[in-house]
Amino acid sequence: MFLSEAGARPRAGEASASERRKWVKVFKACDEDNKGYLSREDFKVAIVMLFGYKPSKIEADAVMSSVNPNTSGVSLEGFLSAVKRKKEARLYRNEIRQIFTAFDVHYRGFLTLEDFKRAFSRVAPKLPARTVLEVFREADQDSDGHVSFRDFEYAMNHGQSK
Repeated sequence: MFLSEAGARPRAGEASASERRKWVKVFKACDEDNKGYLSREDFKVAIVMLFGYKPSKIEADAVMSSVNPNTSGVSLEGFLSAVKRKKEARLYRNEIRQIFTAFDVHYRGFLTLEDFKRAFSRVAPKLPARTVLEVFREADQDSDGHVSFRDFEYAMNHGQSK
C-alpha cells in the first residue's frame, strides 16, 4: 500500500487527492460547453477561482503555448500540470517568506546586517563575519543597508546560480 493511500499527507508540492478533485471540478466548471479544453479566457477564470488573481498575459501565453494545435485550448492534463507548477511556486515563495520573517525579529519589513549576523550566528556559528558581510552585501541590491523582502527573495532564487 502506498503512503498516500494510508492517509499520509502528500509531500510538499504534490497535490492531495482532494486538491486534484478541486482542480478537476474547476476545470469542468470553466469548460462550460464540455469541449474537453479551456480557452484562454476559460483558463484565466479558472486561475481566478483557484488562486484569487487574474493571470498576466505572459502567464496565459506560457500556458497557451503548450496547447495542442488540434484544439483551441488547454487540456485537463495541461491544466493540472500548470496548476501544480503554480502551487509549487507559491509554496516555495511562502518558505522564503517564512525565512525572511524569522530573520526579521523586529518586524520592520527589512533586514539589516545585524539581523543577518544574528541569524547566521544561530544557524552557522563558525561562519566568518566576513562571509556574512559578503552575503548581506550581495542580497542588498540597492546598497541602502537594508534587505527588503524583494531583495531577499531575489537572492534566494538567484544567488546560487552565480
